[in-house]
Amino acid sequence: MVSVTSFPRETRLIGLDWGSSSLRAMLIDGEGQVLLSRQSTQGASTLHGGPAAFSAALDELIGDWHATGQPLLACGMVGSQHGWREVPYAACPADARALATGALAVDWRGRSVRLLPGLRCDTEAGPPDVMRGEETQVLGALELLPELAARSCIVMPGTHSKWAQVVDGTVRSFATQMTGELYAVMRQHSVLGRLMLADPQPDLLAFAEGVRAARDHGELGLPHQLFAVRTLGLTGRLAHEALPDYLSGLLIGHELRAGLQARDASAPLVLLGEPALCQRYVKALDLFGVGEVQVLPNTAAAGLWRIAQVARGVL
Repeated sequence: MVSVTSFPRETRLIGLDWGSSSLRAMLIDGEGQVLLSRQSTQGASTLHGGPAAFSAALDELIGDWHATGQPLLACGMVGSQHGWREVPYAACPADARALATGALAVDWRGRSVRLLPGLRCDTEAGPPDVMRGEETQVLGALELLPELAARSCIVMPGTHSKWAQVVDGTVRSFATQMTGELYAVMRQHSVLGRLMLADPQPDLLAFAEGVRAARDHGELGLPHQLFAVRTLGLTGRLAHEALPDYLSGLLIGHELRAGLQARDASAPLVLLGEPALCQRYVKALDLFGVGEVQVLPNTAAAGLWRIAQVARGVL
């Protein structure tokens, strides 16, 4: 643990990336770099007992940072309906200033913690879409790579993949694809999982075959192609150990069909997230003819710093 006496003097912000299942606390310097970080499994969805439970989670993780006097800024599900305090979404199009001005404060033993609002996207073509936490990563990418601010498509693979369209430093729109959650549900709670081994070796050929099936025959419909995961195994066309990767490729392929159709083809495409999963998307994008893709790790710290700079009069 870091005591108050050894707290880095160059610290300018305490950033909190507080998701559903985990909490990451970061000491951030004046360049937006992380000096120190700590992590716990006390995510917003795991805490019960109202504001007191969230305050106690901070006490446990960074109680010795309390007296430092640095501002605290938090993103993620901590501002959701099951979080510390619900913060209304900022509406797209939105930039760092919109997020900063939409933040609401909660009390942590006499200290103010400002919770960011997340984003809501309303389009004429369909129902509303929302994100909490990913918007901060988008702004972090713009902080690290300023050339992306003019126009870019930023993709965040995961349980609920996000495709964000950026123009002039503003998130104009975004779309969520439940790719990761669908994979888990199909594998664990559907008839497809009955033929799959529990822990097979990765099969990149089967993954590529699934991507190509979505790319070339997606018009058959995802429900039909999902059942084909079973029939390919039943008929011996694919080995049972290859089925999980085929399913993964099929779902990611359908996500790419939709995402690339909505993307401005001239906008650079950037992937944010866990490196191994991003590399899987790089392989799938290559099969779709998209060869130049930048990959960045979690950029929440840089995003929090960008918002904090805009919000100096608020924090």
